[in-house]
Amino acid sequence: MSTIHWTETNTPRSAHWHSESATPPPRRVISADDYLKADTAYRLACEGTALLWRGDFHNARQLLQAMSRRIDRKPPRQADNPAESFHLHRRSRSHRARVLGRLVVLLEDDYCLNLRRAPDVRQACTEAYGPPSEPTAVSLTELLGVIGAHQWRTKGVDVPALGARIHPHYGVFSPTRGEYVDLVAHAPLPAPAEHRAGPRTAFDLGTGTGVLAAVLAHRGVDHIVATDISARALACARANVRRLNFSGRIDIVGPDLFPDGRANLVVCNPPWIPARPTSALEQGVYDPGGAMLRDFLAGLATHLEPGGEGWLILSDLAERLGLRTRGELLAGIEAAGLRVVDRTDTEPRHPRARDTADPLHTARAAEVTSLWRLAGD
Repeated sequence: MSTIHWTETNTPRSAHWHSESATPPPRRVISADDYLKADTAYRLACEGTALLWRGDFHNARQLLQAMSRRIDRKPPRQADNPAESFHLHRRSRSHRARVLGRLVVLLEDDYCLNLRRAPDVRQACTEAYGPPSEPTAVSLTELLGVIGAHQWRTKGVDVPALGARIHPHYGVFSPTRGEYVDLVAHAPLPAPAEHRAGPRTAFDLGTGTGVLAAVLAHRGVDHIVATDISARALACARANVRRLNFSGRIDIVGPDLFPDGRANLVVCNPPWIPARPTSALEQGVYDPGGAMLRDFLAGLATHLEPGGEGWLILSDLAERLGLRTRGELLAGIEAAGLRVVDRTDTEPRHPRARDTADPLHTARAAEVTSLWRLAGD
C-alpha cells in the first residue's frame, strides 16, 4: 500500500496515498500554509517536494492558479509537424500535472477535509473512491476533479436526442460532445433480414455512461446489450438505464468487448487517439495502438446477424495529428472482411475547436467525426 510520510510539530506522521494517475507517493513532504509564497511553492514542487496544505482551502486554490501561471511563463517548444506538436503538447501537460499535483491535501478517515472554508467533500469522495476507511492524502488537483465530477453527476448532461439527462460518474467519459450522439440518433437503422424477422437487437461496445445504448432504446431497438471494461462505467451505465426506465430493454455486462451471440446492429465509439493514457480517466480518449478499434473491427463480422451493420463512430483527429492514416483505417476494415455501406460526417461543436490558443488548434478546427456503416462481405 502506498504511504506518504511527513513531520508535523516535531511528530512523525503518515497517511495512505491515493492517485488516480498512479503517481507514486512523494518522497519528501512538508507542511505548507497561507504564509507560503507562490514562488517558493513553485520551486519546491519543481524540485519534487510535496506540499501538504494546512491553511485556507480557497487560498490553496489561489496558490494552485499562481503555480499554473508560472508554468505558463515557459511556452512549449514549437514543432515542425502535427505529430511532434501532439507529443510536445502531451509532454507539457504531463509536466504541468506533475508539478501542480505536488500540492496535497489530507482527507480524514471519513473523507472530511479539515481546512478553513473547505467544502464538504465526503459524498463526492465516496462516489469516486468508495467507502472511506483511513486518512488519505490526494493531490488538490485530483480532489478538485472529484468535486467537479460530483457536480456533473448531480446535475447531469442534457442529451437532446434523448429528451433527458445523462448523469456521468467520476472516471467515466461524459457525453458533452453531442455530435457523436446525434450521429447515432439519426443514422438509418438496419432492417432485420426477412428470414430472421423479429425483435431488433443491438450491441453497444464500450458504453461508458450508457448514452448510446439509451439512444438506441429511445429509437425503438427492442433489446440492447452494452459492454464496458471499466467497473465505474458499468455502474454508471446501470444507474442511467434505471433512471431512464430502460432496464427491461438494456443489459449492461462486462468486461469483455463483445457479448455472446449476434445482433442486427453493433455500435462502437472507441477512444479516438492511439496513444497511451496517463490515467484511468483518460482511457475514454486515448488507447495505445488503437487496440479497441482493432479488436472491434476484427470481431465485428462474427457478431452480426445476416443483413446487420456495425456502426463505427470515429473522429479523424488522429489522422490530422499524423498518428494514424486513413489508409490504415480502410486497410483494417478490409482485412476484417468488412465493407463500407455509407459514412456520415459532422463537424465539431465543442469549444476547443475554436480555441486559437490551443497548440493543436489547426487539427481540432478541421476535425471531422464520422459514423461508418460497416457490413460483412
